[in-house]
Amino acid sequence: MAQNDVPFHCGTGELHRVDPSLTQQPDFAARVEQTDAELEAFTQAFAQEIERGGGSYVIPVVFHIVHNNGPENISDAQIHDAMRILNQDFNRENADWDNVRPEFLDIVADIGIEFRLAAKDPSGNCTNGITRTVSSLTNEGASQMKSLISWPRNKYMQVWVAASADGAAGYTFRPGSAQWMPEEDGIVMQHLYTGSIGTSTVNRSRALTHEVGHWLNLAHTWGNSNDPGVSENCSDDDGVSDTPNTIGWTSCTLGGSSCGSALDNVENYMEYSYCSKMFTEGQKERMIAALNSSTAQRSQLWQLSNLINTGTNGNGALCAAQFSVSTQQICAGTTIQFTDESYHNVTSRSWTFPGGTPESSTDPNPSVTYTESGSFPVTLTVSNGSSTLSNTTNSLIVVSANPGTAPPVSEGFEGAAQLSDLGWTVTNPNSDNGFTIHSPTAFTGSKSVRIANTVAMDGRLDGILLPTFDMSEATDITVSFRYAFARRITTNDDRLRVFASNDCGETWSLRKQLFGSSTLSTAPPTTAGFTPADASQWGFTEITSINETYHVSDFRLRFEFESDGGNNLYIDDININGAPVGLEENMMNEGTTLTVVPNPATANTQAVVIMPSGGRATLDLVDVVGRTVVQLHSGMLTSGVQRVNVPVSGLPSGLYFVRLQREGSSEAVRFVVP
Repeated sequence: MAQNDVPFHCGTGELHRVDPSLTQQPDFAARVEQTDAELEAFTQAFAQEIERGGGSYVIPVVFHIVHNNGPENISDAQIHDAMRILNQDFNRENADWDNVRPEFLDIVADIGIEFRLAAKDPSGNCTNGITRTVSSLTNEGASQMKSLISWPRNKYMQVWVAASADGAAGYTFRPGSAQWMPEEDGIVMQHLYTGSIGTSTVNRSRALTHEVGHWLNLAHTWGNSNDPGVSENCSDDDGVSDTPNTIGWTSCTLGGSSCGSALDNVENYMEYSYCSKMFTEGQKERMIAALNSSTAQRSQLWQLSNLINTGTNGNGALCAAQFSVSTQQICAGTTIQFTDESYHNVTSRSWTFPGGTPESSTDPNPSVTYTESGSFPVTLTVSNGSSTLSNTTNSLIVVSANPGTAPPVSEGFEGAAQLSDLGWTVTNPNSDNGFTIHSPTAFTGSKSVRIANTVAMDGRLDGILLPTFDMSEATDITVSFRYAFARRITTNDDRLRVFASNDCGETWSLRKQLFGSSTLSTAPPTTAGFTPADASQWGFTEITSINETYHVSDFRLRFEFESDGGNNLYIDDININGAPVGLEENMMNEGTTLTVVPNPATANTQAVVIMPSGGRATLDLVDVVGRTVVQLHSGMLTSGVQRVNVPVSGLPSGLYFVRLQREGSSEAVRFVVP
């Protein structure tokens, strides 16, 4: 169901979304036409014989979330909200039903259908009625996507939620067509139109109600097309006696009267009017008839035997202790919220939060504050009064210090077996080849960070999240690192991105991006697993675009790699406000005082050396790779303060160092050429 600000429509019955091997069969259209006619005859007869409703029907539901780790991977809470709205609308419990135009108030129908999330999957295993499948097909939302996961349509009403519903807000097929496509029978919803919270809004929240109406054999109020607002619709009909013929509305024109009737039913759920509130009694008859018809096996769904088999008979067993958390990576002093998502029929719960305040809770959604840095477990124990389940997740909450580690920071990974030893966090949402510390490949030493990138990882995002650094006293921030990468074939364009945060990781800003097709590649393409042969197959980059708004005590960095099916990536020697390889130890030594003024450099920049005693000394201007650009002085320097001119004219903008070597000792100081 489309919205004013989004040019989407309901795509019900549009067969281009179906597997063409089915729709292109010569007799397919004839079969659908015959099934529609048989169902219509059944519907007319059923309406004269019996009327049922008032909560008599329970429909098991499963939501298949197909996502590529984007916003379309909506929360369980958003699904539950969609179910709440669906049940309210089908049982005349929506708060706005009695606000319809008075002319239609007497025919606002209580359909009497309750939708329940499945508690058992097709194999009889415990489920919460929500599945999650990672696939780039989420961006298509058509037949191939549905084929990734499909449960029996005679046991469940299926709803696929994706990034795209193939150009619509949502679509489904009425029983006459669905009869011939059992594995595709169900509803596809764009996540933006699912529920009223999360990625959706209240204004878009009735889209699922609209699509379920189609799934239960309702047409649009103007007839069988998906195009409202055209005069030809007046000669079509929706098969419902108490919905006046209409052209169809795309705005809430409550006084609309388009086809000779006194008033159109603009507030009907099967309209596009953006103010839907009701089904009519006539529509109720059609939907209940569809549920009692064998067409598309709708009549099997609500039978007691199926409710028992799907765990929707109201007696779902406690089978999972499960919870979610608002965020797992925080700074000391932050409060986060936990949500109990255990199932089914939980009557009591007990949480424990080592390192948190409070340390325990019995609330379903407790808020907990962490004041000390470290990694902390969380335990949830739930009961239904007769059985108990417990779930402990170790190192779930990672709390970084605030203020963080003071610069300079230089990490070559030589002293760690895994990144968590350094307080760094690996993000690997697909649980495949994430970043690991690798040996013996390295630019310096014997270790680096590697991601074993394969063709199968195309489209995957993996990352490394660094802990906090105290940059509150920084005058500028410079990040540098080494990297090595090769493409597998010449068309690969894998990408490495570096993000910075000035609020402990709540928000991120892209500061550097290297492309496999250009700046990221350091060696020729190879179909074999890439390992850099020598130092010439390593690259070096620095980031100087991190401005003063990042001079905070909880500064963070994040590396993100997007695979395009290329080859292995290595990272080594990450420096934050430090010196490049070959100068780190020089920067740490105590001894002769060395400064560069002014910094950033001007035409009058000088190296200032305080010599405690006279002696032979060498001063060099060095670039970020550690190569000597020019020798500034070589020979004797007398004791006291000595000044040596630093020629910066003609130097490219960037980071440089002045290195002082004297009597077996060495030190260096960095400066910036703007």
